[in-house]
This record gives sequence, structure tokens and C-alpha cells, in this order.
Amino acid sequence: MLNTKVGYSQNVDAYESGVETAKMAKLDNAKVGLLFTSCVMDQKSILKGVRSVSNTHVLGCTSSAAICTHGGYLNAETGYSGIMSFGGDVEVGVAGSKKEEGKSAREIGRALAKKAMKELNGKKPNYFFMTASPKEEEDYILGVQDVIGSIPVFGGSAADNTVEGKWSIICDDEVFSDGCAICLFATSSPMVNIYNGQYKETNDYGIMTKVVNDRTLVEIDGVPAVSKYCKWTGKKEEEVKGGNLLTATIFDPLGVKDIIGRTTAVRHPMAANNDGSMNIGARLIEKTACIRLHLDPEEMVEANPKTIREVDNLIGGADSYFLVHCGGRRLGLQLVNKEDEIYKTVKEVTGNKEFLMVFTFGEYGTCEHSANTVGGLSLSFTGFKK
Repeated sequence: MLNTKVGYSQNVDAYESGVETAKMAKLDNAKVGLLFTSCVMDQKSILKGVRSVSNTHVLGCTSSAAICTHGGYLNAETGYSGIMSFGGDVEVGVAGSKKEEGKSAREIGRALAKKAMKELNGKKPNYFFMTASPKEEEDYILGVQDVIGSIPVFGGSAADNTVEGKWSIICDDEVFSDGCAICLFATSSPMVNIYNGQYKETNDYGIMTKVVNDRTLVEIDGVPAVSKYCKWTGKKEEEVKGGNLLTATIFDPLGVKDIIGRTTAVRHPMAANNDGSMNIGARLIEKTACIRLHLDPEEMVEANPKTIREVDNLIGGADSYFLVHCGGRRLGLQLVNKEDEIYKTVKEVTGNKEFLMVFTFGEYGTCEHSANTVGGLSLSFTGFKK
């Protein structure tokens, strides 16, 4: 039987926050803890607090502006921490590394998977958790899968409160800003992950005729990407200049279909450049189509309980949940005064079951598509059975 437990704290003292969170999560009786904190706190001090309770594996990252648990919405400006621990019928393999000069993200992913597999002593993993710095998440996943095969992934990218690169990744006693950490799970207890954005496709679409460095969309149908987007949405180019594009596109991002057409992965435009190109939060493929997506604020709120219900239907009622919610979606709801509805609607559908929700800058998951995938403005909701 798989046992999970969520602990959390808003103690302003980082060390005490780690102590309280680890004790509440019963980390001393677990095999691993997924740890998420605020970028305004001293990560090393939080780890020291955690280590005073248990030497169990911990890994995770900083969450954007908040975390959410069955006990409430934790968004104190002085910080917070949360752990979801896993024990009982489960074996884990954990590995993490900062980005090494001269090594590709895929090479590092392979090395991490090989190291983590050694801890499993020949057992085959059933699924894995991953967190990484924003930029090369797709390649880290590919590297891991080169070793363990295509098993389901769940997790998300490290985040901060202001998109300034103040994020951190945590793996056991290490804290770093650029790199990757993974946990392989070998267990007979089932999990289900649903990855989507719940956005609706519009009739605005075009071919990405020029893409640079995988994540800069230069042209759509031979037209500067910003100009094409503004034509679709009726926005003025001055409105979306520079970093304004990030907030202007939360409810109207772009989408790309997977190769079998079952899933439309969200691509979040992050910034508009002076040449009319736009920086995107995930990989793009030149000469393929992008679609303008849309979701009203009310629909974005309802997407959370809707996706949890879908998880429950697939697994026959989850006993606990690990919920990855894009930080950009949270920001969008904050800007329209609906942020408070995140906890309320999730709590209504989960009842007394424990959950940990974190807010990331990239989401990873699986569902009815051809492979594990990475995107932004998405939900990666995972349910576990005992």
C-alpha cells in the first residue's frame, strides 16, 4: 500500500519552516518527499530544518508566489514550504545535477536516470517525477527516457515570483538554479496523470514559417509573429510590447497538436521582441501549425475541479493528489480577482483528501498523446491510490 502525507508551514523562519513541514509530512517514515518552497526564503536553511527531522530523500523546486494544500492557500509574502511524502509500498531512485558545462541536457538526463536506477536494485520504475530549470525540459525528459523507456512523467519547472530567474531546484542537500532532479517510483500502487490546459481551439491558425533556437517564433505564415497574433486577437502591438506579452496572452495563448492529434499542447508567448518575433515558453517546430487558444477566467477556474474529476474517473477515485498548476494561470486569475477561487474549487471536489498544488513555469505530463510532453499554461494533475 502506497502511503502519502502532506505537510506545510508559513513560518517566517526558514529553518523552522523546514522542521514543521517535514514533521507534518511524517518524512521520517517515508522513502521520499517532494519539497516546494518560496524563492524569498533561504533554501539551505529550509533543508537544514528538514534534515533535522529526517535524512529521507527530498527533491523539488521553488513555486511561484504560493502553494496550495488541503489545509489552505499559502501565499504569505514572507514565504512558505510544503512537502508531499511517499512511503509504504514504493521504492524510489533519486538523482539531481546542476547543468554541467560541455554536457547537453539530454546527456545529463541519461546520467541522472542511470544513477537513480541503481537505487531501485533492478526494479522497473512505473512513473517518474521531474523538475528542471526553464529552457531545456524536453531534452532532460528525453535523456531520462533513453534509459528507463517511455513511462509517465509528472512535475514542473522551477519558478519564482517575478520571472527574473530567482528560482531554485532542490535535490537532497544541493540547491542550484540551472539543472534537473528526478525521482523514479517503483510500486504496485497505481497513479494517473492528466496533462492539459482545457483551452478551446479557435479558428485562428497558421504555419510557423520561421523559428529560431527552438523557442523564438519569428513568423507565422510569413508574417511577423506579433503582428499575426495581434490581428487574430484585435490587440494593439504597443499593448503587447516586451514583457507585456506574457500577461496579454494568458487567456489567449498558442497551441500545437501532437502527432496523432489527440492533445493540443499550450505554448505561452513570454515576450515580444523589437523585430516582431516572440519568445515562447516551450519548444516549437518550424513548418508546423500553431492555433490561437482561448479560455475565459471562469473556465480557467473550473478547469481545476474538472481535471480532478477526470483523474478520479480514470483511477476509480484517488486517495491523494499532486497538482501542478501553471504560475501563469495563477497570475492571470490574480489579475482578474479570481485567485482565491483556486483553493475553494479544488477543496470542494477533493473533500477531506490530502493534496499539494504547486505553481510552476512549465508543466510535464502524459495523457492521450503520443509521448510525455512539456508545455506552459497547463495543468499536470496526478492522483494516487493506496
